[in-house]
Amino acid sequence: MSALSYTIEELLAVHLARSFADGEVGFTGLATGGPAALYATGIPLAAMQFARLTHAPNLTILLAGWIINPDLSRLVAMPDAEFAASLLDLPCEAQMQAYPGHYAVRRGDVDFGFGSGVQVDRQGNINSTCIGDFDRPKVRLVGSILLPEHMTCFGREYLMMPHHQLRSFVERVDYVSGVGYPGGEEGRARLGLDHGGPKWIVTPKAIFDFDRLAGHARLHSIHPGVSLEDVRESTGFPLGNDAPAITPEPTAEDLRILRQHVDPRNILIPHPAA
Repeated sequence: MSALSYTIEELLAVHLARSFADGEVGFTGLATGGPAALYATGIPLAAMQFARLTHAPNLTILLAGWIINPDLSRLVAMPDAEFAASLLDLPCEAQMQAYPGHYAVRRGDVDFGFGSGVQVDRQGNINSTCIGDFDRPKVRLVGSILLPEHMTCFGREYLMMPHHQLRSFVERVDYVSGVGYPGGEEGRARLGLDHGGPKWIVTPKAIFDFDRLAGHARLHSIHPGVSLEDVRESTGFPLGNDAPAITPEPTAEDLRILRQHVDPRNILIPHPAA
């Protein structure tokens, strides 16, 4: 590791940003509650704004389906609802009254999005609906919300998992809230899905990508300071790669942009001094 002091969240924001292209449209909803809000909303917003300030000035941030390119540096606290007063008053390029406005989700206008859940499996299916049998669940969760559209209508989906542990990374999810690659690309085609699908699973320990033909996740990189054995012991399915890369660290300039221009009030992602 380098001598730079940074958080895993800063590393992830910069690494995600590198995968966005100029001119794309990125969507994130507004998750609430600690780690879920951080991974499903805070890191994605920081990543998209970082991309806009560096290599992708024409990228469009679509927040909560109705706010276009908000000035995130003006946030004083993470909103606790999609129509919170802090969002209504947040400077932005536009606010839309009709969801999702002139971006037609089912027409493919959104290039990428971010989703999260309590379980993800080797096929990339994600569960945010229940733990246990659907009719008699151990825990009833928030439901699918927009995950079916995220995983079928968006160009690609980043699965943001705040907890990397055996009970979250399972061989088969208890309920498919958003569909991954069951049977690979051919399996998706048999379901009538010829667009989209998960690109990465992003965790505090590692990043998985997908063998889309075979239909399974595979370990792409582990973060600096994390061991392969740690990832293996925390994942309930085969890693598919015993020689992953190390996720690139942010540079001093990356951190300057994040801390001074993207998130100067330390609202979206934690800074080391927080």
